[in-house]
Amino acid sequence: MATSQVETISTGADKAKLALAAVLVIGALAAFYLLGKQGPLAQWGALIVGLAAALASFFASEPGKQLIGFGRDSWREVRKVVWPTRKEAVQMTLYVFGFVVVMALFLWFTDKTLEWVLYDLILGWKK
Repeated sequence: MATSQVETISTGADKAKLALAAVLVIGALAAFYLLGKQGPLAQWGALIVGLAAALASFFASEPGKQLIGFGRDSWREVRKVVWPTRKEAVQMTLYVFGFVVVMALFLWFTDKTLEWVLYDLILGWKK
């Protein structure tokens, strides 16, 4: 039996940074709604500044650093992908459309055949 490892936040500093990020997000949302009388510039400014501070706090924590590392690794893998040429993409799309049409015709024919066998031959319900 394979056991899976669960990563937990172990240091108090990381917990504090994540808690600060959560408080900043809540504070930014609260400021957005509480500054309604001040105008949209104040509302959006408070929201953007609060969310930016929350992101900075999150990315300073270990989970944030791991997320950045994951993003870098993912981007590196995407750059290794050999993308199809336009001609290959068009050909594969046409193959898929052709298969869908053939499958639709097959299912329609099967449905009509079963309908004929069940309703006309077995049950005798003529249309």
